[in-house]
Amino acid sequence: MAEQEVKLMKGNEAIAYAAIRCGADGYFGYPITPQSEVLETLAALKPWETTGMVVLQAESEVASINMIYGGAGAGKRVMTSSSSPGVALMQEGIAYMAGAELPGVLVNVQRGGPGLGTIQPSQSDYFQATRGGGNGDYYVIVLAPNSVQEMADFVDLAFELAFKYRNPAMILSDGVIGQMMEKVVLPPQKPRKTEEEIRRLYPWATTGRTKDRKPNIITSLELTSEVMEQRNLHLQEKYAEIRENEVRYETQQLDDAEYMIVSFGSASRIAENAIELARAEGMKVGLFRPITLWPFPEKQIREAAEGKKGVLVAEINAGQMVEDVRLAINGAVPVAHFGRLGGIVPEPEEIVRALKEKLEG
Repeated sequence: MAEQEVKLMKGNEAIAYAAIRCGADGYFGYPITPQSEVLETLAALKPWETTGMVVLQAESEVASINMIYGGAGAGKRVMTSSSSPGVALMQEGIAYMAGAELPGVLVNVQRGGPGLGTIQPSQSDYFQATRGGGNGDYYVIVLAPNSVQEMADFVDLAFELAFKYRNPAMILSDGVIGQMMEKVVLPPQKPRKTEEEIRRLYPWATTGRTKDRKPNIITSLELTSEVMEQRNLHLQEKYAEIRENEVRYETQQLDDAEYMIVSFGSASRIAENAIELARAEGMKVGLFRPITLWPFPEKQIREAAEGKKGVLVAEINAGQMVEDVRLAINGAVPVAHFGRLGGIVPEPEEIVRALKEKLEG
């Protein structure tokens, strides 16, 4: 058995290392705090000399997402990363990719908003990620890591899901996970796919051919309403398949819990500490952590909430995921929200206090 390679690194650095090791063909991005270390680390590692991976600083976020569109259309494993305002600029390109059914990976290391906001951490891009921030009826597969290890692990998972369903996939992180340092077990090196493999595995790509040997045309445009409706119906069938097969979540201490905290990303790490504090005071509290924010684990949250006295949704925003939790639970138990704004990361004691004030008393 090969010895595991363990390194101490930031979450952003883990994204870069994992991108190289999972056989990515290209990264196209633009610097923005708090995710600039992704591009900086790739530039320092120089993967073009070892694996042939292209690393390019584009002139803007708009340019980078369109480079992803082009690379994905050729069947390449390509990705980008940015932070909240930069991802906002990418929304048109993401919608085009969803409409053209192109796989690609996007990393959003969130900061506070709206607008330029602050460079401090936030989780206020939940709606943008899970609702599809561009135009039309589409979804992006969204993975929410809560550790540096998951930042590394989710790069390969995001590529797998993106290519399995021919759909953009996003790793929705935040400034806490992006900047914190932890030990990481790096994934083994995968080879990049050859042109022959791409043609064989991805016949839809521009390098492939249609059944009558004509070149493929990659586009999200349809001029006939009837044809566009059929394309949308096909997309909805695909989204239903993703909802059925790709929900991921984690629970902690729910077997005897009277109250449940629902939290994702870095907020779930704080919620873990809050649960220990609450249990020390005699409150039986457990955690439900959605890992896929889309598809959202609505059925699993509804089942986990059965018999509970109440549910607290703790997130670093004004109240976004709480809407999905309320829809899932549908009034079966009380649901309250706790959040901090402006880039302020809450303390565990604040979550315990919110449990007492909003649910227990």
